[in-house]
Amino acid sequence: MSDDLPTFQALAIHGRDNVAVALEDIAPGTNVRVTREGRMETLAVAEAIPLGHKIALRALAPGEPVVKYGEVIGVARIAIGPGVHVHVHNIASQRARSP
Repeated sequence: MSDDLPTFQALAIHGRDNVAVALEDIAPGTNVRVTREGRMETLAVAEAIPLGHKIALRALAPGEPVVKYGEVIGVARIAIGPGVHVHVHNIASQRARSP
């Protein structure tokens, strides 16, 4: 691995975050390293996560707030398991709403 590449594949900025952002495309079944507040965590990814999309860091119950960068960005519409792709198909956005 090159010295200029990160040693982690996903990033969670704030300690409250329950999702991380993928820094590269991640294949299902991959164990990824997630950095959060200077600590490294390992997470098994359950399904494909595209670059820039969110990964659930833990199980989220329906109606539970989804927290990214320390801010609530939406709520889980359905149960979301750890390592699952978090996107418009399973959360209701609090920031942007489609017409």
